[in-house]
Amino acid sequence: MLIQRGVLSGFQVFGRLLVLFLLISSPLSANEHSLDTALVLADILRAARSEIASQQPTINNDLIGDKGLSGEVIQQRVIARLQEAGKAERLSNPANDVEAQLIEAQLQSILEIIDENQPLINKEGIGFKGFVPAVFAQLTNERFGEKVGTIAEIKVTAPIELVRNRKARPDKWERNVIETRFKSETWSKGQLYSDEAEGKNGSAFRVMVPEYYGDACLACHGGPKGEVDVTGYPKEGGQAGDLGGSISITLYK
Repeated sequence: MLIQRGVLSGFQVFGRLLVLFLLISSPLSANEHSLDTALVLADILRAARSEIASQQPTINNDLIGDKGLSGEVIQQRVIARLQEAGKAERLSNPANDVEAQLIEAQLQSILEIIDENQPLINKEGIGFKGFVPAVFAQLTNERFGEKVGTIAEIKVTAPIELVRNRKARPDKWERNVIETRFKSETWSKGQLYSDEAEGKNGSAFRVMVPEYYGDACLACHGGPKGEVDVTGYPKEGGQAGDLGGSISITLYK
């Protein structure tokens, strides 16, 4: 049945009122929105680490000075990776002003950390520079925190027995998620976890995204267990597919 323009049926009025009521009263709507923001930040971090991983042969080439890997170049390659993966829409169309601020802070942090490490990246006569994805991610996340730490934080952590840097140790909430959920045989592999919990700066919406060893990770984290890897740490003896860590995102209320 056709309804004349400008005239609503009783069912339409009820439907609109119901939608309005749900939008106002639903306690999950804000968290669902925050989850999307957290996943955007996780996608950017993952793309950036992947780019740094792919550039390791160039970074560690002791015969080349200027590698041509400026902050701007790396930043653009990170964006290109997101575009190729179909995950770049929010970069140009953020959901709100806060998300826009966080995306800008993260991309700017990537650029700054790369530019500040140009002397190391371009140093001739030295092969392995130690500027590995984990180090890059930590520095970038710390810079992100300096910019927007009262609004959000990003951290890469891991099961306590796998943590190499004390700064990456899981806090109480993160450790509980790792031990009781991500390590559980009943937990679906790759499934993230989110909840409202306290962060360093108060009440927050927190998200944990599990990460698993890939073949490229095993050069440092594989076997034989105890053998010293290129970074100077003993290998953990992990296998591809094992839980290796987690991206932890905190969005303050």
